Amino acid sequence: MKETRSKQPDITPDMLLRAYSIGLFPMADSADDPELFWVEPEIRGIIPLDRFHVSRSLAKAIRRRPFDIRFDTAFAEVMEGCAQPARDRPTTWINDTIRSLYAALHQMGHAHSVEAWEGDVLVGGLYGVSLGAAFFGESMFSRRTDASKICLVHLVERLGSKGFRLLDTQFTTEHLKSFGAVDVPKAQYEVLLAKAIASPNLEF
Repeated sequence: MKETRSKQPDITPDMLLRAYSIGLFPMADSADDPELFWVEPEIRGIIPLDRFHVSRSLAKAIRRRPFDIRFDTAFAEVMEGCAQPARDRPTTWINDTIRSLYAALHQMGHAHSVEAWEGDVLVGGLYGVSLGAAFFGESMFSRRTDASKICLVHLVERLGSKGFRLLDTQFTTEHLKSFGAVDVPKAQYEVLLAKAIASPNLEF
């Protein structure tokens, strides 16, 4: 995995979009570290939208409609949820610089959230970046069983209905592989990315 270190004053929202368009994304070493670095994995995780898999048990849970699913109504709150430590994620890379940059992308119409609500309580969600016909998933969180998983299902349905061609997960995990995520070499990813970025920006 390639890393290029760069301090925040050099990074603007427009530069961030340009970075996504060529296969880079930023991270921080910790929530308390103001410095960002660019990441360019040699092996990239994607979820092929035509091969997305929902388990029988999750499909059953979705049919019960346990949550109200909303889009782009609480972007900052979703980022906050993703930034908080969890049982399977004791530390986070989402620092104040990341929050500021992605809040700007949200205002520009390039960053979006999928949210799971119980009444007026946000109990799970995910956020990512859209550019061309590509969506770059960034992070997700869950405070109720299956909340983030159900958000992912709704994300894929929405991307499919809008004509998106690429769902980038950056890396794969066993959790994401259960949905059909696969690893692709950098060269193959660059071809998929170029085709998706060649599209006009799709409405999310």
